[in-house]
Amino acid sequence: MTFLSKWQPHILGLLRIVTGLLFLEHGTSKLFHWPPVDMPAPPPGFMPVLIAAGTIELIGGALVTVGLMTRLAAFIVSGEMAIGYWMVHFAKGMQHGAYFPVQNLGDAAILFCFVFLYIASAGPGSWSIDKK
Repeated sequence: MTFLSKWQPHILGLLRIVTGLLFLEHGTSKLFHWPPVDMPAPPPGFMPVLIAAGTIELIGGALVTVGLMTRLAAFIVSGEMAIGYWMVHFAKGMQHGAYFPVQNLGDAAILFCFVFLYIASAGPGSWSIDKK
């Protein structure tokens, strides 16, 4: 589809902005309970991990959204999502025989991980502070 080629930087910019905003929302829900979501109480001793994850999601999501230090921020949050999938979704799934991402609710974590990895490699696209 070569007719979309001329729009590639703009579509990449839209992908970055939308993904960053969705990710930012995960951080605000963990740290500020807004928007409110039904989350089970974390296991004992897990609260520092939850606070660290929320902070990475809040700051990383904001940086990716505005396109500031995009490649580094996207790389860091991609790694956070990989760790989050294996530490939370896969681990909980193993306890209940839910091995597939659709069963252990880890499909969003995997998708975030690889979209952010792509943004880290492709750059910010249009409408970013990093744009040169």
